[in-house]
Amino acid sequence: MIDIQEVKALQQQLSLTEDETAYVRLFRIYYTALFQFSLSFVKNKPAAEEIVSDVFMQLWQIRKKLDTISNLTVYLYTCIRNHSLNYLRKNKRESTSSLDDASLSIPSTTADPEQLYITTELAKKIDAIIEQLPEKCRIIFKLVREDGLKYREVAEVLDISVKTVETQMGIAMKKINLAIQPLTDPELLSATRLRCHQN
Repeated sequence: MIDIQEVKALQQQLSLTEDETAYVRLFRIYYTALFQFSLSFVKNKPAAEEIVSDVFMQLWQIRKKLDTISNLTVYLYTCIRNHSLNYLRKNKRESTSSLDDASLSIPSTTADPEQLYITTELAKKIDAIIEQLPEKCRIIFKLVREDGLKYREVAEVLDISVKTVETQMGIAMKKINLAIQPLTDPELLSATRLRCHQN
């Protein structure tokens, strides 16, 4: 999750003193999330890397005006979206392949082999469901759950209504809950444990 207070401090520092270390820190804070976001549009790793680099080069160019940007996170995500869409228009490419490089990890709190098996199966199931979500739904889910954006921020970044974000999150959560229900149902868990012992 992005520490908003740190971002604001770095933003102010960069704006007032043109501090390169603040700039590098901002780059490190945002790079992975922005790269994944761009990749979800362009489906091309080198292109996504270049888009993030271009946006940060522009950020450096406007560094003296950074104090006028009220929400840097929304600003950066919006820039990435616009650059990604421009890339697609320029290259006349259709986004057809599914891309979800970042997987949702569920940490295990025990070394119990049965629990590890169940946790692994649960993580696999969640990853599979996220990949099967419609693209818009998947992007919204990742922005909220993995990147920590608020619904209104996602709405602003994607130029959609907050209601649309709520609806898409509802769809995503319903599909995930339905998919993992067999792995979280106590009776089915007992059957799974029994199968583990028999193998």
